[in-house]
Amino acid sequence: MTRILITGAAGMIGRALLAEMTGQNVIATDLTNKGLPDGIEFHRMDVTRDDPDRVIAQVRPDVIVHLASIVTPHKGMGREAAFAVDVTGTQNMLTAAIKHGVRRIVVTSSGAAYGYHADNPVPLREGDPCRGNPEFPYADHKRQVEEMLTTARETAPQLEQVVLRVGTVLGAGTENQITALFRRQKLLAVQGAESPFVFIWTKDLAKILARAATDGPTGIFNVAGDGALGVTELAARLGKPILRLPTWVLKAALAVAKPLGLSQYGPEQVRFLQYRPVLANDALKTQFGYVPELTSAEVFDLWCREAGL
Repeated sequence: MTRILITGAAGMIGRALLAEMTGQNVIATDLTNKGLPDGIEFHRMDVTRDDPDRVIAQVRPDVIVHLASIVTPHKGMGREAAFAVDVTGTQNMLTAAIKHGVRRIVVTSSGAAYGYHADNPVPLREGDPCRGNPEFPYADHKRQVEEMLTTARETAPQLEQVVLRVGTVLGAGTENQITALFRRQKLLAVQGAESPFVFIWTKDLAKILARAATDGPTGIFNVAGDGALGVTELAARLGKPILRLPTWVLKAALAVAKPLGLSQYGPEQVRFLQYRPVLANDALKTQFGYVPELTSAEVFDLWCREAGL
């Protein structure tokens, strides 16, 4: 039976994936086994150190599902710490996978890897360039990860790759910097921008990852439910008003608020609202062979109900 090693297994997506992998030969790795099911094989792994080489040499997995990443840094986490997990950690996993003859690696990238740019195509497709903005650590880190994966496809073609560029993930208990926007009394918007969001249900993502780790095809795939929701529709579904501000006003307000500790975001955050990447999911449905059960709108409505909104 195929041995499948999962990094970041104790996270929200990791736990959802483990629920889909019943009956598979799975090795869970993370900094802690808190929240993991009883009886599962677990190895503590800090991807920023030499743990990947040691653990992979010991357990000899056929497939690695690499989920370990910093989506929302905890308070006090600097950019260097996030880089160590996102970029250095992925490089450590990739190097160990090649060294020890792993057959396939599945990596969760992000739609953020395309970057937040005024000239992004709508929708974005897998052949479009990854231009993650340097001012956004997560987007910048995912761009760098994509670049190292591209190099590995050339230098180590024996290692199969499945790269998933994931949209905004929502499910039971999801709370992050994006859901915080939806919990505001008024939804914040930049004048002239609808700030469209594409969502993927946690359970859909888990099923996609399970297929990628077993009998799915290799390649790069955007992961999102059908459709996108702009701020007008989001506000209508939430029953909340919209605070629309001119670009210069919002930038000026954030430029003052961040140094005073009133906001964790600076003026660069305006681009995050202006130029949201909208992901086409045609390749996911036709080439990868998975049609998400829930559309973006259905995922959002489900999250709202579960979050009491």
